[in-house]
Amino acid sequence: MADKKRNIDLLHGRILPALTGLAVPIMATSMVQTAYNLTDMAWIGRIGSQAVTAVGAAGMYTWLSGGIVTLARMGGQVKVAHSLGEGSPEEAAEYGRGAIQLTIFLALLFALLSNLFTGPMIGFFGLSSPRVLSDAEHYLRIAGGLIIFSFLNQTLTGLFTAIGDSRTPFLANSTGLVINMILDPILIFGIGPFPRMEAVGAATATVIAQLIVTLVMLVRASGDPILFRKLHLFRKTSFAYIRVIFRLGVPSALQSMLYSGISMVLTRMVASWGDSAVAVQRVGGQVECISWMAAEGLGSAMNAFTGQNFGAKFYERMKKGYRAALTMIVAWGTVTSMILVFGGRPIFQIFIQEPEVLPAGIRYLTILGYGQMPMCVELMTAGALQGMGKTMACSAITIVFTAVRIPLAILLSGTSLGLDGIWWALTLTSMAKGVVFTIYYSWTLHNLKAEGGRQER
Repeated sequence: MADKKRNIDLLHGRILPALTGLAVPIMATSMVQTAYNLTDMAWIGRIGSQAVTAVGAAGMYTWLSGGIVTLARMGGQVKVAHSLGEGSPEEAAEYGRGAIQLTIFLALLFALLSNLFTGPMIGFFGLSSPRVLSDAEHYLRIAGGLIIFSFLNQTLTGLFTAIGDSRTPFLANSTGLVINMILDPILIFGIGPFPRMEAVGAATATVIAQLIVTLVMLVRASGDPILFRKLHLFRKTSFAYIRVIFRLGVPSALQSMLYSGISMVLTRMVASWGDSAVAVQRVGGQVECISWMAAEGLGSAMNAFTGQNFGAKFYERMKKGYRAALTMIVAWGTVTSMILVFGGRPIFQIFIQEPEVLPAGIRYLTILGYGQMPMCVELMTAGALQGMGKTMACSAITIVFTAVRIPLAILLSGTSLGLDGIWWALTLTSMAKGVVFTIYYSWTLHNLKAEGGRQER
């Protein structure tokens, strides 16, 4: 009986309670994951902006790795939801097993590459301080070398979400956050018998916390009768299932990696204003994750909700669910916009107090604030479209508008705006993506309803 309570019925009953019951733990989980990075950044900021720059530069590659694991996570999550909606639990188990096996392979590959090519990877950013370069390389070797726990956590979160269980990822990530908050000051500053490790300590604390998250999820998975007990992880997965996971996952993975890659190019441009400008960018980016991760969390809920109802051909229910989610995300985006626009100074001072860096940080948060609401709408809508299997179209829209950031940043930073021109390039393209995604979703759903669907019983 307890197992059934963990899984929300997304196909029947009232939509708003079902959607919020699934979405709120996912959004909370996303906030917890954001708190990992914010905790690291807050403690590292006590050392100085150079330490923030080192962790931020190395962190770009762990962000890039999120696109790699998306290949397995997205395809697995979408097809598990579709299979359950179609009433095929055995097929769902095949897709789930394939997603996990692919995740492990990709994690081992990334770990190998990040340790073989550490120097060139960090050298890409053109940082000037030898201390910053050394700290960044050490951080990447640890965080990248043990990325398997992060990868497994993301894929397992997607699979739990697909079966309607968003509480388990929240429980697991909350446990990891507590561990991270305890270990960060101990390992960064060397409290008690532990030596002062600074950036290395931050990486070590994060990896240990991610390991705990993985263990909690595996324990919970062992008691799930809907999907995980049927996985049989050590069986070979048919290539036909792997091919489908690739077909759905590759567009989203390319989108995420290109998004990260473009951000890395922009970081190299930012570095021309000095290492402290990179620190501003990384702190601002982590603060923005408060709205970004919550919106992506709701998008993940919409992925599962839409995926199951798409599989069942409940198109009218999909439309009602989207309207409810849109109301929620517009409210959230508006609040986060106001917080960043009007609260930039006290927020940035939590991480960096150096007076020569503070004004640039405040301007960055203010400019980012104007684009939060449309960015939130974009991420939620993309989740709904991916639930229909429209991963290619979502990737195309995101890649095109994200790529525009580079020439737009070059153009605007060449004016009197200077460094602020790069920030405006981010905000203006976020606004454009929010509008385009909303129009495309409306058009796609209209075409689906024209084909006819089923009425829920």
